Amino acid sequence: MRTGELILILIIFNMKRVFCIGNGESRKVLDLEKLRPHGKIYGCNALYRDFTPDHLSAVDAGIMHEIYNSGFCQNTPTLFRDWNRMPGVMYENLLFAGKNYSDQDYDLIKKEEVIKANERGNCEEFVMHGSNLAGVVEILKKNKEREKKNINHTSINVSWVTNDDKVTTINDIMEKDRGWACGATSGYAACHYEKPDELYMIGHDLESVDGKLNNVYKDTKHYGLKEAHKTPSVNWIRQWRELMTENPNIQFYKVNPDADRCTSPVSTPVKEWAKLNVKYIDYMALDKMLGM
Repeated sequence: MRTGELILILIIFNMKRVFCIGNGESRKVLDLEKLRPHGKIYGCNALYRDFTPDHLSAVDAGIMHEIYNSGFCQNTPTLFRDWNRMPGVMYENLLFAGKNYSDQDYDLIKKEEVIKANERGNCEEFVMHGSNLAGVVEILKKNKEREKKNINHTSINVSWVTNDDKVTTINDIMEKDRGWACGATSGYAACHYEKPDELYMIGHDLESVDGKLNNVYKDTKHYGLKEAHKTPSVNWIRQWRELMTENPNIQFYKVNPDADRCTSPVSTPVKEWAKLNVKYIDYMALDKMLGM
């Protein structure tokens, strides 16, 4: 073997890779377990339901509390937005805001499951997200036909938290929370923690092949219906562009069903990323690059 070839092989094998897993439906063809020997795996939102990544990000209240209350955060590093821990002694003051409720009000709160919380146990702190309790109760009371209708009221999410969980917040790693969606936030975390040479975007489809919602978890809790229109990609594209621009030494790979051959909106180059440090590959090319 020639010296140059040996050096190239050593460079390839010493390359630090990270895999950022989105929940677009194109990733369903890939067994994510096959990625583990090749780099850290960063995931988004409900991925935890059927796969355990090395790191998980979530930015919306409902799914954050679902993840936490599942026990996932006790063992796996997780990144949340606005996850502010409060002393347990403040719980009733924050929840009820000094308002006195009747027995009928309490019955209504319980019946409508307005407060969604885990068991407190010995926890001394909690995190809360949601609407003002009094406002929710008034809406329910004024709707005289609530028994006949499927009322979609806002719930209040509470997680009693432990001292040894593995949750960090976006403000712990960003100077200022930029309000990014979960996908780009996960990518930011991967760049921040791993300092990789290569970042593979898998399941970050951005677009849809049929104009409908493109998500592995559609029709499940905290996700839209399968009949819903696709989510506009403009913010996702802008956020990933910003991340790529800030990390010029990282080679980004967007893994599509057909790379950039324009066979569908998912397998089409992103014009806003032209001339940036991103390449498009298909799953066959991914297998070859990783020796799978």
